[in-house]
Amino acid sequence: MKKASLLKDYLARYAAGHPWKLEAESPKNIAQVVIIPALAEKENIFGTLTSLAANDPAVLDVTLVICVVNNKADAHVSHRADNTETLSLLRALLRKEIPATAGEWGRKMEIISASRLRLAVIDASSPGREIPGRAGGVGMARKIGMDAALRLPRAGGDDDPPRLLMNLDADTLVEPNYLSTLLDAFSSRRAHAGVIAYEHQAAARPALQDAIIIYEIYLRYWVAGLKYARSPYAFHSIGSTMATTEEAYLAVRGMNRRSAGEDFYFLNKLAKAGPVRQITGTKVYPSARVSERVPFGTGATVGKMVSLERDAMMFYDPRVFEILRKWLELVAEASGSSPERLLARARKISPLLAVFLAKRGFEPLWTKIINNAGSSAALLKNFHQWFDGFETLKLINFLSREAFPRTGYRQALKGLFESAGAQLPGEPSNGVNPDYVAGPPGARWYGILLA
Repeated sequence: MKKASLLKDYLARYAAGHPWKLEAESPKNIAQVVIIPALAEKENIFGTLTSLAANDPAVLDVTLVICVVNNKADAHVSHRADNTETLSLLRALLRKEIPATAGEWGRKMEIISASRLRLAVIDASSPGREIPGRAGGVGMARKIGMDAALRLPRAGGDDDPPRLLMNLDADTLVEPNYLSTLLDAFSSRRAHAGVIAYEHQAAARPALQDAIIIYEIYLRYWVAGLKYARSPYAFHSIGSTMATTEEAYLAVRGMNRRSAGEDFYFLNKLAKAGPVRQITGTKVYPSARVSERVPFGTGATVGKMVSLERDAMMFYDPRVFEILRKWLELVAEASGSSPERLLARARKISPLLAVFLAKRGFEPLWTKIINNAGSSAALLKNFHQWFDGFETLKLINFLSREAFPRTGYRQALKGLFESAGAQLPGEPSNGVNPDYVAGPPGARWYGILLA
């Protein structure tokens, strides 16, 4: 691997290490690593591993799956007990032993054990090995796993190609071509990061299914709005869809330690180092369950919707994406403009846009961007280093608060379709229905969201 000094420096200064140790039979000859954080996931993790085990045996031979069983010291007693059982079962899998007490998980464990899946376990749950209370949650668990992957032995030494690091969740299923598609997508070494296509699993209850459908439309609407605005940050931020090379991981100094939103911030950093590729040749299937473990995200949002909280899923007014689009177009063509002139032109797009930029200290920032750029391309790159996914979100939230309050999904979709010059297909009179799900027949309904 190139940049061995960068790896050495990262491991010495930034990596998660003691007291977490990798437990694996033989972690040699690994080309890609799947990291799965697990907190009280005994009910789900063996289903995820079973779906991975159905992948091409030849690709499984060069893939290591690292399960990071984790909790904080103050975790609920039921979570710690679940983790203890999960660790015991995973260690039994490492030994190719299926305990008689495995119960309903025994059949899945037999399938996994009979496959060529290569398993590794990290105990970040037992007393003395818990995730520190101030170090976040799932972000720290992902970091522990990815940093452990960096330490795996290399058959060819530093000349080995950079490994691929993929993230899943313990309740997310994959297709049989998941591993091979990811390996192929990064084989040219031109791609450095990507997000995989996804679709939430069907929910057990009708109310929950309606909620997850609307939530998935919301996620796709957000990305479609950014694509319409031609933002370089137009990609989904879902932890179980993330993949990156070791080199890109090192370039952004690794994973953050956040307990929520870790995927958004990690992908935001990766996008500054190079384009985040959309990988559509396979798909992952996150769970549609309700969860209260994090303050936002799929589980928390769906839970609020099921509880009939009216504002749990209001959509951004499509006019905010129109303002964003005009702003990005203005910057792209204004390489020689002074900050004063650029602000004046921004005010013509929207007075609120100019107010926002002034509040963010745009004038000195633009002067610095111009002074540090030797070409128009460099200037635009430097601009997007500042006006990143987080800054974009701040602008959209500011516009929403000040003038364009969020609206219902029908109005939002209609407005976005019209802005993009597309016709919104007719809608049935009975409200939410399965036609809103991604993929056939959903692609017939919301193809613009999937493009």
